[in-house]
Amino acid sequence: MQSILTVSILIGSDLVATLTTAEAAARLGVKPETLYAYVSRGLLTSTRGTGGRASTFDAAQVEALVATRGATRRPTGVAETITTRLTLIEDDDVFYRGHRVTDLARTETPERVAALLWSGDRDAALPEPDLDGVVGPVRDLVARMPGRPRPTDRLRVAVATLAALDPWRFDLEPAAVVATGMRCLRGMVGAVGEGGLWPALATDPASKEPPEVLRTALVLLADHGLAASTMAARVAASARAHPYAVVSAGLGALDGPVHGTASTSAYRFLTEALADPEAAVAERLRAGERLPGFGHSIYRARDPRAAVLLELIPGSEAAALVGRLTAAVAGRPGVFPNVDLALAAVQHAFGMRAEAGEAVFAVARTVGWIAHALEQYAEDGLRFRVEGAYVGLRPL
Repeated sequence: MQSILTVSILIGSDLVATLTTAEAAARLGVKPETLYAYVSRGLLTSTRGTGGRASTFDAAQVEALVATRGATRRPTGVAETITTRLTLIEDDDVFYRGHRVTDLARTETPERVAALLWSGDRDAALPEPDLDGVVGPVRDLVARMPGRPRPTDRLRVAVATLAALDPWRFDLEPAAVVATGMRCLRGMVGAVGEGGLWPALATDPASKEPPEVLRTALVLLADHGLAASTMAARVAASARAHPYAVVSAGLGALDGPVHGTASTSAYRFLTEALADPEAAVAERLRAGERLPGFGHSIYRARDPRAAVLLELIPGSEAAALVGRLTAAVAGRPGVFPNVDLALAAVQHAFGMRAEAGEAVFAVARTVGWIAHALEQYAEDGLRFRVEGAYVGLRPL
């Protein structure tokens, strides 16, 4: 039987422990039909969802049945369930510690959201590092990188440099981890370019920075549950890797076309679509390709983060283009603008570079990786050991 990692969301002190049909079936190693047979025999209880939502199962009952059936045999201390108090994604909406993310994005600063995710208190004071000792060495080293490094290449080098300069990097006490998180954030921003994120990411560095764009995007993208890069970060934290290594693990997993660099694909797709949006969609469909910036593996009908970003560019050519593209695919289930498309539209509207979205995504998500590291450091070490099903050659 293949094991899975399920997520239980902790709100306050109460554990909301429910599993979907697919999760419960996978946990027991049975088909959904068998699962409902257990319900009819009184072995499990299911709760029918409202508004067309699927049924859910009590996780405690499922675990009790697992124990009686001996369904799993895992090494002692290895986790199949990750508990988190950070981010809830439910009903096409996102919440940081119980606060709706779209509301936070309209009012809060990235620093206050970092304080919320790291400590649970938006008003908590965050330690500011010595910028001369953080930004100067990082910027000096990054400036000497050969070739044509992308912004995310600079970020990876920056984090590795900060780690080498910090003799206290292995201090995993919460206060020290928070201080390291701030060093990472300030050092990463300094590595991208002089003067902050905007001059480095704008096609015209002398243009005036729009006040809301970066603030809003950094809040919206700070965390998104157990995405691939966050899982990589948590695995590193589970091995008691220091916070810089945790962020490096996240950056490595982020740097792929189906995750952190998706906004660049969406940006280029919008560039192609400027002349004829409908033809651009038709060409992608003819080639059997997915539409960059549309759909999501978690959301069913909308990505709530996209709407907030698009609010920043009302009446713009980019917003109109997104509207025409959305109309061209209307009626296709699961095809709707996601945050990558909205970020790409904002990039077009405000004259940002094609790869600017990747850097914004990486800096923003660093807040989430540090938050997950803080949770993981509070657990026993080496808690993840995924079971593989060997299908190769057997010894003769």
